[in-house]
Amino acid sequence: MSSSLAPANPTVRAFEATVTDVDGTAVALDETYFYAEGGGQPADRGVLGDIDVVHVREVDGAVVHELASKPEFSVGDEVTGVVDDDFRTYCMRAHTASHVLYGAARHIFDDLGYGGFGISDEKVRVDFETTTEVDDAALVELERLVNRAVWDARGVSWEEISVEEAREREEIAFNVKTEEGVFADSDEVRIVTIEGWDWAACGGTHVSNTIEIGPVELLGRSNPGEGLTRVEFAVGPSAIDHRAELQQSAYDAAAALGTNLEEIGSAAANAVETRGELESELSDLKSEVLSSRLAQFETIERDGVTWKVGSVAGFDANEVGEAAKAARGDTDVIVAVGESNAPFVVVASAGDVAAGDVVSEVTDEFGGGGGGSPTFAQGGGIGASADEVLAFLAN
Repeated sequence: MSSSLAPANPTVRAFEATVTDVDGTAVALDETYFYAEGGGQPADRGVLGDIDVVHVREVDGAVVHELASKPEFSVGDEVTGVVDDDFRTYCMRAHTASHVLYGAARHIFDDLGYGGFGISDEKVRVDFETTTEVDDAALVELERLVNRAVWDARGVSWEEISVEEAREREEIAFNVKTEEGVFADSDEVRIVTIEGWDWAACGGTHVSNTIEIGPVELLGRSNPGEGLTRVEFAVGPSAIDHRAELQQSAYDAAAALGTNLEEIGSAAANAVETRGELESELSDLKSEVLSSRLAQFETIERDGVTWKVGSVAGFDANEVGEAAKAARGDTDVIVAVGESNAPFVVVASAGDVAAGDVVSEVTDEFGGGGGGSPTFAQGGGIGASADEVLAFLAN
């Protein structure tokens, strides 16, 4: 049985090996440079013999290659393995970028802990344990620091050291849920070092210099569990595409606001402030119009009680309800019917007539539903026109 040689030799893409076991489509070799899925890094892709490798996993210390079909070769045969270069290179860059991100977090987060990471085809995630609020400003600073560390071309190296020494070095980051469990029964632990930037217990594949990572674009944050903050980012082509999309959106926004990219923040803030002021003015004007409309309602007498009834258009039931309660005053009953395909009815009463009874009277006659208190009620979904409802109330 042998473990993968990939972490120690991440640039190897083709190799010869002897088949040690074949079980259906599962194949083991005397040695392999395929990376077995683990620690947040996905398994390598590639070809063994002439068959696609669809998954690689480690079982009881042995690396098992799951093939797309049952092979013709058997135990003892020599086979050629070829690791998919594009995917391996992407994983190396993405994995190293996650370490650079953690190193950046060391500069700006308090009580920092490592909660894990994961690589997908489109993005990478890193989970932090920290008491610092990871807000928009923190994301911006993280991205700046990460890309600066990439630009600085910091060397990346790895070595095996004793677990005892690793525990004594406070700068080394451990993922409590994975790395500590993986190395619990080992006398040594593999430490990946980014020169002057980050130190972490890790069994993955990495580039030899941060400059190889390329551009890193932070995508956002979330909270996957109590005490954790998840930061997601893109590396390489997907990062470039995402940055281009954001840049285009920024240009579009600047054009719409009539400004340039440098002034887009203040222009947007001014636009929001102006919109709020206009919405407030509009709300005041609508209230005045609605109050004026209610004041013009027809006055009728029903069973010795004064009613003011009428219809309104362009307002919702809640707006009309608030206006009716405000206008109720000495008027015994105000009934407002909304003009629409499915009219609503709003009733505000001084108390001599139960508002809920009026709504029930209308909905019993024309359908719909609603209810309320003796002094205020409303109903909706009425199957009649506003004129029909008003005629009914006038009788």
